Amino acid sequence: MTSPYPTGPTPYPTGPTPYPAAPVPDPGGHPYHRMDRTTGRHRWWRPLVGTLLLVCGYSVLVVVLLVASYALGAMAGLPELPDGGADLGPLGNTATDLVAIAIALPLVLLAVLWPARRPVGTVSSVTGRLRFGWLGWCLLAGLVPVLLLTVTAFLLPDDSAGAGGSGGSDTWVGWRSFLVALAVLAALVPLQAAAEEYVFRGWLTQAVGAFVRSPWIVVIPQAALFAAAHGWGTRWGFLGLLVNGLVAGLLTIRTGGLEAAIALHVLNNLLAFGASAAVVGGLSSDETAADAPWSLAAAAMAADLLYAAIVLWLARRRRPQRLSTPAQAPTPYPEYPGPARTA
Repeated sequence: MTSPYPTGPTPYPTGPTPYPAAPVPDPGGHPYHRMDRTTGRHRWWRPLVGTLLLVCGYSVLVVVLLVASYALGAMAGLPELPDGGADLGPLGNTATDLVAIAIALPLVLLAVLWPARRPVGTVSSVTGRLRFGWLGWCLLAGLVPVLLLTVTAFLLPDDSAGAGGSGGSDTWVGWRSFLVALAVLAALVPLQAAAEEYVFRGWLTQAVGAFVRSPWIVVIPQAALFAAAHGWGTRWGFLGLLVNGLVAGLLTIRTGGLEAAIALHVLNNLLAFGASAAVVGGLSSDETAADAPWSLAAAAMAADLLYAAIVLWLARRRRPQRLSTPAQAPTPYPEYPGPARTA
């Protein structure tokens, strides 16, 4: 009986394959700041090109938003702001500023897709997604420190209230105006805060981590840029923002994702903007955390350290995943099983 299987030379190539080799993922688990090394596609130029495209793309979108605001104001006959945009009122101007920051979030995700050529979820956490359960625990952990900071800001003397106070008068705006402002802030502040975290604690941390192993060194550039992005107000205000960036960066690496940093940022901004919205002229103030005096900056740094201690305690109990799941190198071509045996 003649065998149906070939007995001559194997049809499978034995010399150099004519196909390009598939990228081989690093088989080991990596901390958050080294996620760029997990796919096997890392090249030295990818983080640099991604950062450049992120900056250029964001600049273009901000200009588009400014032009749209100017056109809206011209059609509606609204007065102009010093930057040329339309004066939409305290709440409208605040909403525009929040949107102008939030538009950075999709740009980060696009930069992760290309040129980084990674799944977008790898910038959220080592699991490849945003862990909403752990985010909820971090929000609970931040309630006490942020509330203590808010109470402290109101108890400070008037000349020390700075960015932590209302920034306006002490006149109550009324329930209707306050609730409308609160609804707008609740919708936009989480997007604005998350966008900043995805830029600084996300993209920049992983871009530097593509070249540097030490988390203590990785967190320094993003924290310095985060403080500088808020402008120069006081030395203490800059120091407070720098400490906040360092704490958020280290918590991101220690817990394996952005959840802890996002929770702290959202709570801080919601309470700060909410306090400003409660008084007449509060949302019109241009003061930020960069303008904080020494007393308020010291209170903010203490609140950040307290939050870090609570989150790290929770992390020991809840054990969020800190390292990426070890990858297995793909087999480019299936092995030839050989001829089947016949009876």
